[in-house]
Amino acid sequence: MSKQAEREESGKDPNLRSSEVTEGTDQAPSRAMFRAMGYDDEDLQSPMVGVANPAADITPCNVHLDDVAESAYEGIDAAGGMPIEFGTITISDAVSMGTEGMKASLISREVIADSVELVSFGERMDGLVTIGGCDKNMPGMMMASIRTDLPSVFVYGGSIMPGEHGGREITIQNVFEGVGAVADGEMTEGELDEMERHACPGAGSCGGMFTANTMAAISETIGLAPLGSSGAPAEHEDRYDIAQEAGEVALDAIENDRKPSDILTRESFENAIALQVATGGSTNAVLHLLAMAAEADVDLDIETFNEISKRTPKIANLQPGGERVMNDLFEVGGIPVVLKALLDADLLHGDAMTVTGETLAEGLERIDPPAIEELDADFLYTVEEPKNEQGAIRILTGNLAPDGAVIKITGEDHLRHEGPVRIFDDEEGAMEYVQEGNVESGDVIGIRNEGPQGGPGMREMLGVTSAVAGQGHAEDVALFTDGRFSGATRGFSIGHVAPEAFAGGPIAALEDGDTITIDIDELELSVDLTDEEIAERLEDYDPEPQYDTGILAKYHRDFGSASNGAVTNPGAKWD
Repeated sequence: MSKQAEREESGKDPNLRSSEVTEGTDQAPSRAMFRAMGYDDEDLQSPMVGVANPAADITPCNVHLDDVAESAYEGIDAAGGMPIEFGTITISDAVSMGTEGMKASLISREVIADSVELVSFGERMDGLVTIGGCDKNMPGMMMASIRTDLPSVFVYGGSIMPGEHGGREITIQNVFEGVGAVADGEMTEGELDEMERHACPGAGSCGGMFTANTMAAISETIGLAPLGSSGAPAEHEDRYDIAQEAGEVALDAIENDRKPSDILTRESFENAIALQVATGGSTNAVLHLLAMAAEADVDLDIETFNEISKRTPKIANLQPGGERVMNDLFEVGGIPVVLKALLDADLLHGDAMTVTGETLAEGLERIDPPAIEELDADFLYTVEEPKNEQGAIRILTGNLAPDGAVIKITGEDHLRHEGPVRIFDDEEGAMEYVQEGNVESGDVIGIRNEGPQGGPGMREMLGVTSAVAGQGHAEDVALFTDGRFSGATRGFSIGHVAPEAFAGGPIAALEDGDTITIDIDELELSVDLTDEEIAERLEDYDPEPQYDTGILAKYHRDFGSASNGAVTNPGAKWD
């Protein structure tokens, strides 16, 4: 009897890819391996669903994910699937921030995507439930789902509750800014010590609309996670109900062959960007959405963020620009509240498909979130009377950033800044300069050689920006870099300058004293040099990689431009 005939006779759907390893006489050895782990005949007849779990004691974002994964496992099992849990890595951005280790952060996005893709491919899985906690988990897991094109559901681990200090709520952002305040003499080391001990009271990702919560909110907006699934805090009982439901949704997606390629379209990415700019989400989402679009073979360019930000007002005022955190939004209805306001204003594509098989509009109608005007929530605004008329993200271009640079408008930022630059060749030099108290109102600080290839890995500069903010200069000192800024960064901070210095971008030609112009209204980032002067300065520019062996050397070679998402595997898929 042929192997195909054996599969058909077994009663298991022969179209399930897992039948390659569970059916037929010649797969007795693989079945023996499964039986050693407690799987039985009923399991082997069922769809095989991977549960990708980056649990670790490295960060509070992920410390509880074994429990989240267990709930997802139970949901798959109860719905008639064969759950198989496996692990992958995570990097704590907050722990590595300000150190050479931060170069690992963006690389971890790629390693997560690679590892989940490999296990899913190697073990012939039929579907996935992917779980994320820390920042790069989210895009890494979603990119893995896109690459494999298996029916997949994303589950967020949830955010941390705010801490309390001096009678007010605080987050890790306050601790970073406290470092600058101590350097400036505005805070004692004793007070910073007390803040450090109370800022992070338990498990979960950083609480503001920083990168983790931005990407979690995007996961449900873009259709890869059930609507309403991103809001519940890590230690809330709803978090485990959400994970169990995700397991059930995964089985339904497998049964109906509902894949990421059926969900992700130009329209779903536009929805994600609208949510990002309306909530003041992290600049890192620009990088990750571009990367996800490249994996999905969806036509998306960096200029789209300007187009959508121009037509979409900012209607949620959360940290880092405001005072409230994700839990505050959860308590009044979560991300669906914002989505309903945008949909009712015709600022979303309501017919975009989601992982549950509903369109976005159908899902919102089922959930029926309250209208913003019905809520007593001082951090939410209506589309008609928004916090800001335009969304929070801007893409700047000019002769200093021909391929674009990214800024988030977090508050009452002044919109134009001009002055001589103080240029640094790495983050450490800039941090030393700031910590020594050299920063003055009106300064322009540039940091280069921190791009995807040059770093490699685009280190986040939260240490520098927070030190500047802690010294009272969040709104009157400008910073720009070919690296990244944390989702917790606020103020006049411009990242992702492209082309980067290592690739011979104009930022490599800068010298101390060159006049920089930043004009948000005109979307300009420029230097007072002619094209000929820039070319002359770069004529003999031939930088050497900082690492010649190991994973950092590999990703120096493989990363693409930030303007395209810093991808290493654009558009690649396998069957």
